[in-house]
Amino acid sequence: MTSEKPARRRAPAMEPDQRRAMIVAAALPLVVEYGANVTTAKVARAAGIGEGTIFRVFEDKNALLKACMEAAVRPDETVAHLASIDLDQPLADRLTEAAEVMCGHMERMGEVIGALAATGQLERREPPKPDADGRFPSREAGLAGPRAALTALFAPDESRLRLSPERLASAFQLLLMSAGRVPGPDPLTPRELADLFLHGALGGAE
Repeated sequence: MTSEKPARRRAPAMEPDQRRAMIVAAALPLVVEYGANVTTAKVARAAGIGEGTIFRVFEDKNALLKACMEAAVRPDETVAHLASIDLDQPLADRLTEAAEVMCGHMERMGEVIGALAATGQLERREPPKPDADGRFPSREAGLAGPRAALTALFAPDESRLRLSPERLASAFQLLLMSAGRVPGPDPLTPRELADLFLHGALGGAE
């Protein structure tokens, strides 16, 4: 008497948004390596799917590249990492970890932008327009999430801070962004950035 093999179950189908996110995650390292010259066949292999599956959720390769660019710029994952930093650590350790997260985000963003620009695929956008108060709402929207997460890292030490957690978070964010944009020949490490922010340029008793 032979026993029948149980029928194989098919993995549950992904929702379109989940499928898009999975494909973009697989495509991002390839975009860094190949820029706009990456093929959808390479992306499909990296994602473990058929090439046709890509075109069920993306109109064409350009739409996929645009989604990769948007994912590289989006701060959601960075904010989640900042929010997971242990607040029981000393402030210097919290800020060092935050600097690692923020610098990593800017490095990945720069790699994707650089790769697409080098292969002529970077989409030119109209420069943002300020509102009546001289602010740039679209830019501010992208900075608000990380700034709020940084503010929470300063909050446990509020009683001994010279400025409010909100103002310090804004200044620290500006320092990290500046360091990421102009790294120089000998870039500061995350630990050095945190130490410089907390203690300034002078050493010793001064």
